[in-house]
Amino acid sequence: MKKIVLLALTALMAFSGVKVFAQGKYGADSAECIKYLSYYKEYYKQKNYEQSLPNWRNAYRLCPATANQTMLIDGTTLMRQQINKNRNNSLIKESLIDTLMTLHDLRAQYYPKYAVSALNNKGLDMINYMQDEPAALHKGCKDIIAANGTETKPQIFLFAVNSAVALYKEGSIDAEEVINDYEEAMEYIAKIEATTTDATALASLAKSKGDIENIFIASKVASCDNLIELFTPRFAADPDNLDLVSKIVNMMSSTEDCMDNDLFLSAIAKKSELDPSYKTSYLLYKLYSSRNDFAAATAALEAAIAFDESDAAQDAQYLYELGAYSLKNGKYSKAVDASLKAIKLDESLAGKCYMICGTAWGSVPTGGDYIQKRAPYWVAVDYLNKAKAADESLTDECNRLIASYAKYYPETGEAFMYGVQKGQSYTISAGGMTATTTVRVQ
Repeated sequence: MKKIVLLALTALMAFSGVKVFAQGKYGADSAECIKYLSYYKEYYKQKNYEQSLPNWRNAYRLCPATANQTMLIDGTTLMRQQINKNRNNSLIKESLIDTLMTLHDLRAQYYPKYAVSALNNKGLDMINYMQDEPAALHKGCKDIIAANGTETKPQIFLFAVNSAVALYKEGSIDAEEVINDYEEAMEYIAKIEATTTDATALASLAKSKGDIENIFIASKVASCDNLIELFTPRFAADPDNLDLVSKIVNMMSSTEDCMDNDLFLSAIAKKSELDPSYKTSYLLYKLYSSRNDFAAATAALEAAIAFDESDAAQDAQYLYELGAYSLKNGKYSKAVDASLKAIKLDESLAGKCYMICGTAWGSVPTGGDYIQKRAPYWVAVDYLNKAKAADESLTDECNRLIASYAKYYPETGEAFMYGVQKGQSYTISAGGMTATTTVRVQ
């Protein structure tokens, strides 16, 4: 009895082994699978797609996906041919598109080494054939982005946002989801740009980035009121979340007229605290200056200058701005100090900076005697002469100021009465500034 059972088990195992072998790479009917693979390929090589198609269909029906990756790739070409051929027959066209999407999915599933390429191709085909189905297109693009990450084709980011905007306009999704999709796309593109050196690829990324921004701006999804309504409670609930804070800053700074509000000021101040940088400090300066908070504005700009990451040229530009801003607010000593520091870092700014110094000295209030009250104009003219010598484009303006200041030079006789004469060296202190100049008279 045991011998019979053993023989039966042996026979069963042998049969199972044959079945498993038969169900291998080419499926249960391997001969037919191989035959139709060969048939369709011969026609396909000749670009005789009409004759290739029925044989390919048989191969696709008989062969498992593991039989041949080329079968799946060639199938996408054949499906595209048929979709274009049947573009006016919606039922057939829809079925063909479904098959096309399935082929991409099968390739991604069974040939993981080529999954990124398969999914990117799927995305491009969705863009070509499914733009009238925004919900399906949106989901498909989002799924591909989730799978491929920074290896996603730029066009897929573009249509993820475009389809999101379409869904928002029809009321299917809210503003927050569109904003999140936009932010995700821009973050991925920034990461891709950071690791790309090819000029053509960078140009393509730049175009996609510009297109995404244009679509988003034109959608009016990110109106300032929408952003304030969306982010105010989220910021209040989690103010130390750097990702959230960065998103608020990026979104509001890229939205027209959306930086003069309490939420943006709070967010940029928090970002400066959580992730300090010269760019963030400079943005804080712009905000505080727009609110006429001189102390906070200058502190922020000085903080931007102090960062090691900003180079000399950038620091010089900031120092020039600090000088101009201080002059505007009547802080003459700070204006001169910042301007002279800017010149040391970047000589190309000398003309404008010397003009700030001249204007500051020509405006500073002074006490003292008759000569002491007029001496600042001599210093002002010294700087204005330097300004037009450094930058000829400033000549007319400098000459206008020099003429206005020269009216306040003392008369020769009056100067003599105070023990000074034309051409004499003279040191003056005013408004926290000290300078040595040359006596001038009417």
